[in-house]
Amino acid sequence: MNVLFLCTGNSCRSILAEATFNHLAPAGWRAMSAGSQPAGYVHPRSLALLAREGIATDGLVSKSWDTLPATPDIVLTVCASAAGETCPAYLGPVLRSHWGVEDPAHATGSEAQIDAAFLHAYAILRARIAALLALPLASLAHDRARLKAELDRIGTLAP
Repeated sequence: MNVLFLCTGNSCRSILAEATFNHLAPAGWRAMSAGSQPAGYVHPRSLALLAREGIATDGLVSKSWDTLPATPDIVLTVCASAAGETCPAYLGPVLRSHWGVEDPAHATGSEAQIDAAFLHAYAILRARIAALLALPLASLAHDRARLKAELDRIGTLAP
């Protein structure tokens, strides 16, 4: 199963999710990330946070959804639409769910406050990814309706 974490810029949240998912995922599950309007860089704070967490950052780049290495089975949007941020809509025969997370790239304040915003976004994504990976994935892979319901439920979880 291929999971696509999608946002607009593909520089923070979707990158954090891609790397975290691939760090935790069982064999046969793989994450990618992309943006509808990629920023062209990965935010340095995202890379630093992943490194502190012991998660590989090799190969992480901001990329367009037009250049995906594989067709996704599941698309998870991670933009915070409740905050007025428009999430891109991936078109194709895939399961879609929304896992909105505030964009830490827009955080202001002291260095500690900005770092805390990145850590908070990461904690939400990691908790949701862990919840997804705790599901009976082998059976859910063949039950799209139940998998969609579980993905939607997980998208409401907070750490």
